[in-house]
Amino acid sequence: MHTLYALAQAWASPRARRAFRRFASEVGTVLDALLSPNRIVAEVESMRALQREADRLEATQPARAAALRWQAERVGPR
Repeated sequence: MHTLYALAQAWASPRARRAFRRFASEVGTVLDALLSPNRIVAEVESMRALQREADRLEATQPARAAALRWQAERVGPR
């Protein structure tokens, strides 16, 4: 009985609920990646293309290169 009471008390804690929600979110992200790998590959290819373009422009247009790198960082679901 003591174990069940301890679990109930832990679950009542907002910290435990936040931790569980975070864990569930991470598990969902991993399952999503496993179930749709083509989307992940496409996102990585898109990021790589933006990085390659930024590298090409770095010497002549550093501001544009920085903007492309910023855009590459934000590819994917948010």
